[in-house]
Amino acid sequence: MSRNRRRRFSEINVVPYIDVMLVLLIIFMITSPLLTQSVEVELPVVKEANNVIPTQTKFVIVTIDAEGQLFLDEDKNVLTMEELLSRVTALMRFAPYSQVLVRGDSQ
Repeated sequence: MSRNRRRRFSEINVVPYIDVMLVLLIIFMITSPLLTQSVEVELPVVKEANNVIPTQTKFVIVTIDAEGQLFLDEDKNVLTMEELLSRVTALMRFAPYSQVLVRGDSQ
């Protein structure tokens, strides 16, 4: 008495949902630029533009650790505030377009 029963599969067919998502994506990609509104501005015309920032910029890195000790660049010697100020001033005189970056400990 063996009965040949067929089991029903309870799987969801995802292909129609992917098609609908792709169509919606295309619709939003087409309509979103049309929805942006901005103020029209006439920008001034410059005859000759020079670079404001030189292409070769040097970075001076000041590091402050968790105890408040000051370090300059990759030097591991602890500096006082006066020493740090004089050394950064000397570096800025040598390369006036340098940028000073401050790294601080998170604690």
